[in-house]
Amino acid sequence: MSIKVSYFTFFILLPINILVAQLDSSSIITENTLDEIIDESDEESDNLGLTDIFEELIQNPIDINSADLIELTKLPELDSHSAQLIIDHRKKFGSFYSTNELYSISELDKGLIQSILPFIKVSGTSENVYLDNEQDFSPDNFLTKTRIDLRSRITNDLQNRDGFISGKYVGSKLKSYNRLLVKYQNKYQLGILTEKDPGESSYTDFNSFHLQVKDLYLVKNFIAGDYVLEYGQGLALWSPFGFSKGTDAIYPVKKRARYLRPYTSSTEYRFFRGTAAQIQISDFNFTAFYSNNSFDATIDSLTGNITSVGQTGYHRFESELNKKNSAKSIVAGGVVDYRLLGKYNIGAIFYNASFNKNFESESIYSLTGNHFSYLSTYYDFNFTRINFFGEFSYDGTSVASINGFIFSPTQNFIFTTSIRNYPRNYNNIYGFGFSENSGKINNEVGIYSGLKWRLPFAVLNLYYDIFKYPFSTSENFLPSEGNEFLFAMSSKPFIKFETRMRYKYESKEITELINNNENIVPRLKQSFRIEFIYDLSKTIRLKSRFEYNHFLIKDAGVKESGYLMFQDLRYAGINNLNLYGRIIFFQTDSFSSAVYEFENDLLGVMPNLAMYGQGIRMYFIVKYRVFQFLSLSAKYSETYKPQESSLSSGDNEIIGNVDNRISFQLDMNF
Repeated sequence: MSIKVSYFTFFILLPINILVAQLDSSSIITENTLDEIIDESDEESDNLGLTDIFEELIQNPIDINSADLIELTKLPELDSHSAQLIIDHRKKFGSFYSTNELYSISELDKGLIQSILPFIKVSGTSENVYLDNEQDFSPDNFLTKTRIDLRSRITNDLQNRDGFISGKYVGSKLKSYNRLLVKYQNKYQLGILTEKDPGESSYTDFNSFHLQVKDLYLVKNFIAGDYVLEYGQGLALWSPFGFSKGTDAIYPVKKRARYLRPYTSSTEYRFFRGTAAQIQISDFNFTAFYSNNSFDATIDSLTGNITSVGQTGYHRFESELNKKNSAKSIVAGGVVDYRLLGKYNIGAIFYNASFNKNFESESIYSLTGNHFSYLSTYYDFNFTRINFFGEFSYDGTSVASINGFIFSPTQNFIFTTSIRNYPRNYNNIYGFGFSENSGKINNEVGIYSGLKWRLPFAVLNLYYDIFKYPFSTSENFLPSEGNEFLFAMSSKPFIKFETRMRYKYESKEITELINNNENIVPRLKQSFRIEFIYDLSKTIRLKSRFEYNHFLIKDAGVKESGYLMFQDLRYAGINNLNLYGRIIFFQTDSFSSAVYEFENDLLGVMPNLAMYGQGIRMYFIVKYRVFQFLSLSAKYSETYKPQESSLSSGDNEIIGNVDNRISFQLDMNF
């Protein structure tokens, strides 16, 4: 039976039951929001850091009774005009008594309200049970005002990869993750995290620790241990992860700084380890930080210089183990941040970064030396209908900059433009800016324009991004350029039925071998996607997608295509039990025309996987809340490629045509 026939058979035979429980609305809203602001990049990833941002927002929602405009616009999809409507309502009628009171603001879009509900709260509710300022450390008081969050996850491939069969990998196949957070009064937090990747021998191969104290006299935030810093637009200081272009044409363009935060991710690079403190005096925030941290690097055996910085975190065999913590950095500096009337924000950053080994330059404009200094200034000005934002960062050699504005003539129409200029000789290890190249702020010039239009029958998103690499890159030996266009429309013709359409066009110059000569030629990629989402009942939700990719390198005579279609099922028919399932059918000419898809997973994980070749993938997830404080979940996934004799390559090769995996997770919150 062909793949296409199997797909439609699945639709026909899908059982339909009318039951009485409610779906997990918060997880659905979060998933929809992530779908909007995260684009499926052309590389596989787990997106651990990005899911952490949303999980932290759910655990520490923004108080709409006290948040200013800048704070409110950190909410996903909430623009400054809508945020001002919330503030104006609060000034006119007093504090909100419930988050549902937002629905009484007639000018606010109802779909927008629904999308932010999981991330907001109102003061005086049970959500603030830990906010008592009384310094009572008696045993009874400590227990009632302490929250403990424990997450433990294990993942295991059911097939043996070549690295294990040959004995090259020194450890077991098991992947483990453990994180403990202990909070007292929402003012004190202790965090411990350990992780082991498949093939590593130690269950604490990566470990992280932090102690946080908040709102203690003038000290707004103090962290000892592991932390990250996010200021401005990410040109000088940012965490290892950030949003880039997505279906939402507005939200990802401007970064929403979270300032000083404890590091709670298992991503094993570009975080700080030491101490940092944020002091607030009136409208001023002063942050000072010091870090002394080791990191993975490839060291040239002859010169002793750093030739590359490791980002995978894998330590499975000798050469990877030799990279582990082979270099050290010392970073120290400070930030001055001023906020006026909750609408206007300016700041300055200065810090020094020193390394125990020199960076070995790959070209005349690559990072070289072992001592670097950065000076940056940023701004964020909010007026009635327009928001100006930007940052200028100086590395001692050149200035990188990004400047933009968001214009909201009405609550239903939003337009944005930003101009970025990242010189070829600007280098920064600790930045993550808005760019075509996954946060890289080097050798790129670009102009981005986007709009979101809420019509009575649909929501439209459009963006056009034109970019250029003035100097050679790791992919191209000469300067290159490209442009990208996206059109997306979502509509809800019926209460329980939603449709989404998306068309994406990308033209980008690449290096291709033609007649035994390397040439810079344009590569064209186009994709079309359509989705149908149907709440079949209060307990069953269906989601169907069809996506078609077209890949063309005309000068090289390369023309490929591929498609993907899946059926998603969510079921919550029994109290405290949620079931999820997806079956995916895909067929592409090669990896070049692969179709990428985000998957539901266990809490804290959202993998972006490449579907290529011909095959079927399916997964099933069970989430069960045993008690109010204890949840168990499990996922089984399987990829089957009938025409293949082996999957993947190198040390990860699997002999056979099935790749399956099982994961278990325990979450305790009390």
